[in-house]
Amino acid sequence: GEGEEGPRRLRAAAMAAFVRELERRAGPALRLEQRTAGGVGCVVWDAALVLAKFLETGACPLARRHVLELGAGTGAVGIMAATLGANVTVTDLEELQELLMVNIENNKHLVTGSVRAKVLKWGEDVTEFQPPPDYILMADCIYYEESLEPLLKTLKDLTGPDTCVLCCYEQRTMGKNPEIERKYFELLQRDFELEKIPLERHDEEYRSEDIHIVNIHRKLTVGPQ
Repeated sequence: GEGEEGPRRLRAAAMAAFVRELERRAGPALRLEQRTAGGVGCVVWDAALVLAKFLETGACPLARRHVLELGAGTGAVGIMAATLGANVTVTDLEELQELLMVNIENNKHLVTGSVRAKVLKWGEDVTEFQPPPDYILMADCIYYEESLEPLLKTLKDLTGPDTCVLCCYEQRTMGKNPEIERKYFELLQRDFELEKIPLERHDEEYRSEDIHIVNIHRKLTVGPQ
């Protein structure tokens, strides 16, 4: 009836998507829906663009590699990896699965590897994501202090000796951000080796002084601990 139309229209407006196009070096752009309503996972952040475009430089061989994206949000980075031949699982919370599915569907004609979406809550069991992937991709995953420990547990549980973790983040100077960032890298260095990828190796257009890409590997343990 008439009474239902108003609320339904409002809901539809709240969920209205706006599309972000991400050009690719070879072939048509990715079309990524974003949500104007919802949490932080609903827009394509600059760090995701920088990491997606870095993958296109070919610095990391992705064809037929097993790739997992954490905190995928719109799925921009993982879907880009899939267009470069990787077999990708994009992961995020339950409430972002619908958006991930939409974006996978919208870009599936560009995928030369494979891509699927799955729920992964940091800190919880990761058995279904074994064996360890070749690559783990993360763009802007460090902004809540309470998520640091679960995120690090998940990274430790997921990585094998040969897993390469690419973590891209925007350095933020507001509020508690610097402190959270410092704590994250401090905790990370207990189990991982970190190497910053120099700016000149980023995509020549999609780069910024305050967006960093860090290559992270498990430390090799020697003898009994």
